[in-house]
Amino acid sequence: MAVLTTKVSAPELQKSKDVKSTPIHYPFWFGGSASCFATLFTHPLDLVKVRLQTQAASGVRLNMLQMFGHVAKTDGIMGLYRGLSAAQLRQLTYSMTRFGVYESIKDRVTTAEKKPSFLVLVGMASVSGFLGGVVGNPGDILNVRMQHDASLPAEKRRRYKHALDGAIRMVREEGVASLWKGVWANSSRAALMTVGQLATYDGFKRALLDYTPLKDNLTTHFTASTLAGFVATVICSPVDVIKTRVMSSSESLGVVKLVTDITRSEGLGWMFKGFVPSFIRLGPQTILIFVFLEQHKKIYRQLQG
Repeated sequence: MAVLTTKVSAPELQKSKDVKSTPIHYPFWFGGSASCFATLFTHPLDLVKVRLQTQAASGVRLNMLQMFGHVAKTDGIMGLYRGLSAAQLRQLTYSMTRFGVYESIKDRVTTAEKKPSFLVLVGMASVSGFLGGVVGNPGDILNVRMQHDASLPAEKRRRYKHALDGAIRMVREEGVASLWKGVWANSSRAALMTVGQLATYDGFKRALLDYTPLKDNLTTHFTASTLAGFVATVICSPVDVIKTRVMSSSESLGVVKLVTDITRSEGLGWMFKGFVPSFIRLGPQTILIFVFLEQHKKIYRQLQG
């Protein structure tokens, strides 16, 4: 009786090991740490995006490069890092929660033989992102306010010294509830962002490993994260604009009224206002987050033997 055998080449065997390795449980905080590292590089882009999104519909309107020049001229180069402490607080709450919850759920449903489908990844990412948006809302609102502050008239500026000072003053002057102003828009955006980043990153990475000659290395991480960054920017842009408008406002605005007002005054183009700096910021940020995250995991695996 003949026995059929299949000869497997060394590259195919190595790739099989890359794809089918046994899942490892990583520390909960890895996502927050990787995001903090990424923010050090991308914060100026985030600040310019916020300034563009909060420009008045009337008067002189600046494009992205002009806004960079305007901020650097009026506030100095370090003005591009205004609100960095709040941005790091946001990553230590928002990103740590969404990455940690997502990876924890994924660990529970992943085995060496079976991996979750893309729709399951989307569901996990939605829940993780929404929770991250709720937990990270105080850091997010402080981040938006501190970045937007210098563009306000002198008499309306809040002048928070740092994130902790801002949080204390918000509670004292506006009440505890002010820390969760715009939480529904923010959490909805966070759910979309997490789907656009985490679920699509895992989906693109799996497809690249399964259907291309690429292995689980920096090239694959870079390619998958670039694609994920573009998807995340497209699906999050409208909610991102709403979130920025609500959080930067000193008034209590309902989302429906806000959308109605800006659509009437600015047309449907508001949905993608600041899209270019959003992608220029979110693309590199997504790449850096996953590159740093994969390096965290690589070092952890080496330390664990």
